[in-house]
Amino acid sequence: MTALLPPDHPPVPSPKIGVLLLNLGTPDSTGYWDMRRYLKEFLSDRRVIEVNPLLWQFVLNVIILTRRPFSSGEAYKAIWNHELNESPLRTITRAQAEALSTRLAGLDDGRVVIDWAMRYGKPSTASRIEALQRQGCDRILLLPLYPQYAAATTATACDAAFRALMTLRWQPAVRTVPAYYDEPGYIDALAGSVRQHLATLDWQPEVLVTSFHGLPKRYLLAGDPYHCQCQKTARLLRERLGWPAERLQIAFQSLFGKEEWLRPYTVEHVVALAEQGVRDLAVMAPGFAADCVETLEEIQGEIRHAFEAAGGTRFTYIPCLNDSPAHIDFLARLIERELGGWLAPGQAATLAAAE
Repeated sequence: MTALLPPDHPPVPSPKIGVLLLNLGTPDSTGYWDMRRYLKEFLSDRRVIEVNPLLWQFVLNVIILTRRPFSSGEAYKAIWNHELNESPLRTITRAQAEALSTRLAGLDDGRVVIDWAMRYGKPSTASRIEALQRQGCDRILLLPLYPQYAAATTATACDAAFRALMTLRWQPAVRTVPAYYDEPGYIDALAGSVRQHLATLDWQPEVLVTSFHGLPKRYLLAGDPYHCQCQKTARLLRERLGWPAERLQIAFQSLFGKEEWLRPYTVEHVVALAEQGVRDLAVMAPGFAADCVETLEEIQGEIRHAFEAAGGTRFTYIPCLNDSPAHIDFLARLIERELGGWLAPGQAATLAAAE
């Protein structure tokens, strides 16, 4: 085939299949200007902030971006990975991609390439799609690392990929992985993480609060399925653990602005539990595939302090699934399933048999 190409023809890499993990994003540093740049990109996204853009840009640039980079920078400083000089979200997402690369190394005779990107910040989605294409990927599977679908997370991550495709002369074929909020393997991994963490304690929580990232209530009323999917995740997890309804409860964190968001609010809910006499509490975040500022700083800082100040005695945070073996195993199986029809015949069976 090579002999048929003209002498000046660009090199043609062998065909491969790309899998691109998509996560939210991270600033490059905790400094003011890097934080401002990151927040501007994030808060300028019309999927995230659905208000009059002219009014919002004035509020964003004149008010929010003059002050919030300082407070956000302090929050990131509290959890920053100083060894690698990056946020934990970047560290963990990279580790997930590397673990999946190892796990799926033999899939389709090594033709599957795993990569990762951020919706906001670096590495950008566009840069990684271009990198996959340079490696010969003529098919790409997009995997948004959001178990529950929301327009402000899953949709905008895919939007960024689609916009990148619009700039390419030769577009690869593309698929997207649907939300996996009720996948048995995901629920199993969550339940396993709860059991493993509680086994390390010399006490047991009276209540486990599953704290999901919040959204404005009007997003739900506009048709966003996120709230319903969070509720189902929490219910399935409770059933898998075999717990009564009062022991596993749901709440929503990370409020922004003055309008009403999905309730109950986590910080208010843990205070109410303490005031009702709950002294031993656990919190986990099943809506996050990797620990980040909302879990490592907000839950272990603001939410923990609110519970203790209201009379709570013992508090524990159950980490996200991150790059745990159970999580990587689930994601690998999810990827394998969603690549159906793209893999050479017999590849999926070969991988399953090798386990």
